[in-house]
Amino acid sequence: MLCGLRTASSVASERWDKCEMLQRALAKAVTGSLSLETRACSSSRALAGACKLQRARHRTGAFLFPVIPATCGKCTESAAPKCRQQIKSPFVSRTCSEKVGCGEKVGRHPAANMSGCLERYGKILNVDTTGASEATAKPEGLSYAGVPASEKIAERDLKNMEKYQAKITKVGNSKCVDPAVIAGIISRESHAGTVLKDGWGDHGNAFGLMQVDKRYHNIVGSWDSEEHLAQGTDILCGMINEIQKKFPTWTKEQQLKGGISAYNAGANNVQSYDRMDIGTTHNDYANDVVARAKFYKRNGY
Repeated sequence: MLCGLRTASSVASERWDKCEMLQRALAKAVTGSLSLETRACSSSRALAGACKLQRARHRTGAFLFPVIPATCGKCTESAAPKCRQQIKSPFVSRTCSEKVGCGEKVGRHPAANMSGCLERYGKILNVDTTGASEATAKPEGLSYAGVPASEKIAERDLKNMEKYQAKITKVGNSKCVDPAVIAGIISRESHAGTVLKDGWGDHGNAFGLMQVDKRYHNIVGSWDSEEHLAQGTDILCGMINEIQKKFPTWTKEQQLKGGISAYNAGANNVQSYDRMDIGTTHNDYANDVVARAKFYKRNGY
């Protein structure tokens, strides 16, 4: 990638260093190795300074921005490299390359586009929840239930969850599912893998971090692999889609919660919004997962 100024002789070495730093950050952002906050250059002072320089150079027409992938999030990983374009402004929207056969509107900055992708099924922070039931909280040694119980359990799993954060984020981004939701399910299903025996749980019927049931699905990948996470997330997406068809007047957030409930007990078990968890494990599955997902959302997922 080219990261330079049209009048290179007028550039101070310090500014050039900032430019190169921004180039490396953008490259990492494209591969998903930085958080969305860092990609947006809002949580790093150094990056913020570089972005300020970049915006300033854009206003003067002196800066040439690097070529980066511009995809809508629906494009496959193999197709994404075909969708590249030289864009001078960091704030314009373009259309995804016709070579990919997509046509979705995309933003120049990867973070701008990914944000919309992760809200395809609604915003997890806007989903209402009553949290864990006493039946879920008591075996965890807690004397209280509700959202505080869910958050405490999620907090306990946080350190182990970090082992899989990169994979969770990559799969979530590729499936347009908030990584926090995936983390919430992993916490509920397997405590981030800590309660599994050779990758198995539920009396040998469920496999992996997301506890994919071998009685209904063909198991793929190792128990903590990206392939496994992709399979579990695909199952979740399928359930959300079923709920969308079953309850088309529900909001995206309601449908997301219904899909989470269906991940545990099936779409047929979801008969109404207020009672969707009746029939799930401990009658609180979606409410507990949502509360845990919100915790992970606030903690970098």
